[in-house]
Amino acid sequence: MGNFLRTKDLSKIGYTNDQARSLAINILSKYFKHHSKAEQTQLLIEIRQEPEKFLDDEITGKIAGVFAQRPDKKETNNFALLDHPVPVKVYGGKEIESAAKKQMDLAACLPVSIGGALMPDAHMGYGLPIGAVLATDNAVIPFGVGMDIGCGMKLSVIDANENYLRRYDFHLKQALKNNTHFGMNGGLDFRQEHAVLDDPMFRSVPLLKQVHHKAVRQLGSSGSGNHFVEFGEIELYEGNSYGLAPKKYLALLSHSGSRGLGACIAQHYTDIAMASCKLPRQAQHLAWLDLDTESGQEYWMSMNLAGEYASACHEKIHHNLLKDLGLETVFTIANHHNFAWKEKFIDGKEVIVHRKGATPAHEGEAGIIPGSMCSPAYLVKGRGEVKSLNSASHGAGRLMSRQKAKENMTVSAMKKILSKAGVSLIGGSVEENPTAYKDIEKVIGLQKELVEIEGRFLPGIVRMNKD
Repeated sequence: MGNFLRTKDLSKIGYTNDQARSLAINILSKYFKHHSKAEQTQLLIEIRQEPEKFLDDEITGKIAGVFAQRPDKKETNNFALLDHPVPVKVYGGKEIESAAKKQMDLAACLPVSIGGALMPDAHMGYGLPIGAVLATDNAVIPFGVGMDIGCGMKLSVIDANENYLRRYDFHLKQALKNNTHFGMNGGLDFRQEHAVLDDPMFRSVPLLKQVHHKAVRQLGSSGSGNHFVEFGEIELYEGNSYGLAPKKYLALLSHSGSRGLGACIAQHYTDIAMASCKLPRQAQHLAWLDLDTESGQEYWMSMNLAGEYASACHEKIHHNLLKDLGLETVFTIANHHNFAWKEKFIDGKEVIVHRKGATPAHEGEAGIIPGSMCSPAYLVKGRGEVKSLNSASHGAGRLMSRQKAKENMTVSAMKKILSKAGVSLIGGSVEENPTAYKDIEKVIGLQKELVEIEGRFLPGIVRMNKD
């Protein structure tokens, strides 16, 4: 550290904000390591005093963005929690760990909270539990949406019967290998084009300008962990909303999100929220942004852009695969399950509904609820249950942490489970093995008042990241 400024040096020149100090240390060590301490100090002073001059700079613009905030972003307000939580409807409470319930109770004690619900797939998360729905008054909680903004599902029902899966097994596997990409590094070998990349926000918002190149590179790819792209067969039931014969069809199902773009947005605006909205320590990650402030509006617009980008990733995944195989779709559905919406509450009041690992299920709304790599996914239609805030589960939900799943399963044992289910896995890891998840049949059974089932999808060939 001989040639680098330390935290106490930064504090002396006005870098008292943790975010500003962290950015300064990281950027100096990466881009200015050959500069003297005096030169580094002078640069940081100039950025703090006249941040507007540096906002468009690809490197120093990140630091300048901290100091260019309007007063409404710099103001700090201290908030106390409510004495009693607002009402929260819990579905399948016996299947939900106590830690997740405690997390939800804490969120329900925020002074901006109006009501909430906990889905039967719920488990402990960061900030809000996964499987939580929370309505707030004119406030958005970045960690109530989550790091993977717009993460969700897309289903394409294809104009081919289930025999295609067995007859063209090799072709489907090759298509998945050639047209999907998983994990942190980059995206596909061929450039992707989509209108979302030309959104003017990428030029007008400094943060988005900085991450645009990453969005270009990662378009049409999927993250690690439980994200997947899979071919399988779906059985549509009698009287389905699509007017199709009740039989089995080939289908393509993907689980993807907004990649690095969403993660950068989530972290950046969480830092702003935590700096301006001071809560008791145990609730600090639930800090919110008032939608009447510039920072609140900027996050809201950025969140919606990340949602559009996530949808674009799904679009490109499905387009690339089906074009390669020469297949046509009969219909598609898609939904976010990490997002926030402006909706009407029970009394008609407009609220912000956060769904973190929850599927929107307004009356007649289509959704897809997956199980695991070798258990069914269900095509559903919402019943519009107001007590659930028009929501349903986003999947089966984890039964084990990734570490515990890794400790309790071997690769050979997982292969036996997959073989028995008739599922081929490309990539994947024991952390996502089927026993790590709750029983999807039980989870679906616990929300009959929330959704109506219209079809049942069975995975056949699954592509995941090899973590």
